Amino acid sequence: MASASLQFFAFILALFGVFGDITATLLPNWKVNADVGSNIITAITQMQGLWMDCTWYSTGMFSCTLKYSVLSLPVYIQAARTTMVLSCILSAFGICIATVGMKCTRLGGDTDSKSHACFAGGVCFILAGIFGLVPTSWYTREIISNFLDQTIPESSKHEPGGAIYTGFVSAGFLLIAGVIFCTSCFKKQQGAWIYPPKQHHFPSTEHDSNEGYNLKDYV
Repeated sequence: MASASLQFFAFILALFGVFGDITATLLPNWKVNADVGSNIITAITQMQGLWMDCTWYSTGMFSCTLKYSVLSLPVYIQAARTTMVLSCILSAFGICIATVGMKCTRLGGDTDSKSHACFAGGVCFILAGIFGLVPTSWYTREIISNFLDQTIPESSKHEPGGAIYTGFVSAGFLLIAGVIFCTSCFKKQQGAWIYPPKQHHFPSTEHDSNEGYNLKDYV
C-alpha cells in the first residue's frame, strides 16, 4: 500500500513536470532585458525565447516576432529546441506507460508486466528530466557569460527569465518521479531475489525401500 501511494505521489510530480516542461518550451521569456531609458514612459522589456522574440512597452502594447530561420539561430538555441521537444515527448510517453504500470490501476495485465511498465515509465521520466536539464543549464551559461563579458554593451545584456526557472523545476520533478518509479520496481524484484521461494524436499521411495529391507534383515 505504501508503494502504491509513493507511485501516485511520483505520478503527480510527473504531471507537474510535463505541464511545466511544455510551458517552458513555449514561453518567450528565456532571457529578459529591461531598458528603462531616460523616461519611465519609454520603458521597454525585451524577451527572447526558443520560438519567438517579444517586446513589451510600458504603454501596455505587446508585440512578438517568430523565429522562422533555424540555421541563423545560435547553436545553443537550436540544441535547446531539439532537447526540449524530446523532453516533452518522452515525458508524455512516460505518463502513458506509468499509468499502465502503477499498482493502483487495473491496466497492464499481471504483476510482472506492470512492474516492467512501471520501470519503463520511470526511465522515460529520467531521460525527459535530463533532456530538460541540459538546455536550461546551457542557456543559463550563455546568458551569464554574455552578462559578464565587458565587450558587450549594457543594452545587449540579458538576465535569465521565468521560462528557465520553470524548466529547471520541471526537470527536477521529472527526475524525482523517474527515480521513485524505478526504485519501487527494483525493490520488488530485489525482495524476490533475497527471499526465494522455499523448495520442499520429499524423501525418495528408494531410500524408504532400502530402510525397510535393512530392518527385515535384522529381524
